[in-house]
Amino acid sequence: MPRFISIWALLTAGLMVGLTACQPRNRASERLARDSAAVQQIDTNLTFNNITLDQADEQGNTVWRITAKQATYSEDKQIARLTLPEGELYQDGKAAYRVKAQSGEILQNGEKIFLRGDIEAIDLESKAVLKAQELEWIPSRSLLILRKELTGTHPQIQIAADQAQIFNKERRMEMSGQVTATTTDPVLQLKAERLVWLMQQERVVSDRPLQVTRFLNQQVSDVAQGNQGNLNLQTNVLTLTNSARIVTSEPPLQISSNSLVWNVPQEVLSTDQPVTVIQRQEQVTLAANAGRFNLGPQTATLTGNVRAVGQRNQAQLNANRLDWNIRSREVVAEGDVDYRQTDPPVIMRGPRAVGKLERQTVTVSGGRVVTEIIPEGL
Repeated sequence: MPRFISIWALLTAGLMVGLTACQPRNRASERLARDSAAVQQIDTNLTFNNITLDQADEQGNTVWRITAKQATYSEDKQIARLTLPEGELYQDGKAAYRVKAQSGEILQNGEKIFLRGDIEAIDLESKAVLKAQELEWIPSRSLLILRKELTGTHPQIQIAADQAQIFNKERRMEMSGQVTATTTDPVLQLKAERLVWLMQQERVVSDRPLQVTRFLNQQVSDVAQGNQGNLNLQTNVLTLTNSARIVTSEPPLQISSNSLVWNVPQEVLSTDQPVTVIQRQEQVTLAANAGRFNLGPQTATLTGNVRAVGQRNQAQLNANRLDWNIRSREVVAEGDVDYRQTDPPVIMRGPRAVGKLERQTVTVSGGRVVTEIIPEGL
């Protein structure tokens, strides 16, 4: 039977044999005697000072153990009200969380614990320290709920949210309501209406619109967005899907695709789906079936139906593959190259082209090259 302290057990102990003569099996009463706890009966309430309460399941495994400066138990409401509670919450007989608060209640004969005010809950497995204003523990579901002003610190990540539900057996934390999660190294700030932290897998997942901001030297460096996404906390690889986009500062690019994979430590962005790139300074737009961008050396490779357009002069280059040195602005195009410009009007076709699109200094070479010069007025 559960060892939650019972009003009838206490009344029987107090009226018949006294608290100091309780049987050894009543552990809560032994603690009361050992701590010289004061017991008062006011109407239907009992008040105890410096008390330790615990609960066990049918197999005898501890479910929770709470100490409090004072506890008042109401038989009618089946509620124990606690002052300055602290203790441990257990999973399969092993302590899972260490908690403390300003006040609290034990409800439904120990089937639920509710704490309020300056909550601190330590996840003993992950070492995450969580703070909030409300805590609810439901042992039968191994579910810990934290609400109001929720913050958390962990060696890999810091969090803030309106609410979090931790499913301890699955090691899954579901955060909701203006969620912000910030990694420590590199510094990535994730924002969404809902984030799921898969603790054992070391991943943060969102099935809602997600924004990820990268900070360098406390300054915004890159901003990425997607309608869904996940971050591997061990490798710091971010995957964004469904209308994914990233705006980088160095080099100044806007990259859009239905899927983007960003290896932050290696500074590599890649996609195997159609991608559009805008180089904002030179006003060059590129599109292809797939692409890879190395932000460190500022190079990119686009493959499959590549199309590059210089917006200032409307020069256009089509090819099967394009290697782009973003810093020097030089492109190398290969495979069914088709280059066109409007001023002066020229069309060139061949297997390979090299040059700078925005300056219209493109040379087509290799194999058979066809050049068309279009007279003005035609």
